[in-house]
Amino acid sequence: MKNILLPTDFSDNSWNAIKYGIKLYKDDECTFHLFNTYIPVIYHVEYVLAYPAQFGLGDAIREASLQGLDRFMDRISKEFKNNTNHRFETIARFDTLVLGIKELIDERHIDLIVMGTKGATGAKEVLLGSNTVQVFKNIKCPILAIPSDFEYESPLEILFPTDLDVDYQKTSLDLLVDIAVMHHSRINAMHVSTGYDLTETQESHKLVLENMFKSTAYLFHDVESMEIVDAITKFQLKYRINMLAMINNKHSFFENLFFKNTINQIGFHLNIPFLVIPSKSHRES
Repeated sequence: MKNILLPTDFSDNSWNAIKYGIKLYKDDECTFHLFNTYIPVIYHVEYVLAYPAQFGLGDAIREASLQGLDRFMDRISKEFKNNTNHRFETIARFDTLVLGIKELIDERHIDLIVMGTKGATGAKEVLLGSNTVQVFKNIKCPILAIPSDFEYESPLEILFPTDLDVDYQKTSLDLLVDIAVMHHSRINAMHVSTGYDLTETQESHKLVLENMFKSTAYLFHDVESMEIVDAITKFQLKYRINMLAMINNKHSFFENLFFKNTINQIGFHLNIPFLVIPSKSHRES
């Protein structure tokens, strides 16, 4: 049984991500952990230590968190009736989002985190909300980020950009394969040409990749040399891609794409679900 974490700030964006996660795994046995973190707006360590019960500040905010979770559970039970494959648990914690998620990954044996790409502010010009970026940077667990306005569709065509520099034997692609098998998806591996032949190492990684995806439809695409963002955009226009999957590997183009610039400078407007898979070396570091 899979354990799927659904962080929520009770925004429409997070509700959209929750719906996506439930629909994606409708035929799979899962426990969904609906999770909200709360920190008092006026939060001083000295204040909390000296006057923990003063005015019941923490209690009121905890109560709001619990009520929000109950409200979302009501929405889930109305919209997704009678799916015996699914169990739901709610968690409200006085914590930051990243620390709370880290604790729950261990406590609840989380296999996947599904969350929205924008926070409650919903600023249109921001590609990924600051929460999502922090989770990508700090959490070593697969994350599926869902854009605000994305209407669910089965991920029939999955795009998997790769520089073929990752040792795939040190990376767990099981979750991606599971999704592909469950939805009869085709995985499109895309390598952006550098103008040179593949090295021996890249050729061996390419063979490993083929083997890892042997249980699902799989195509390898070598595309002309261009910026990775442009290559992804061009590929999306040519094929009807329903999901983007990438490995978050240190020193890879993933890191360059997301963390070298400030997030507002990236001209990469993500309009499909985005699965981020940590490499094992990343997970263990």
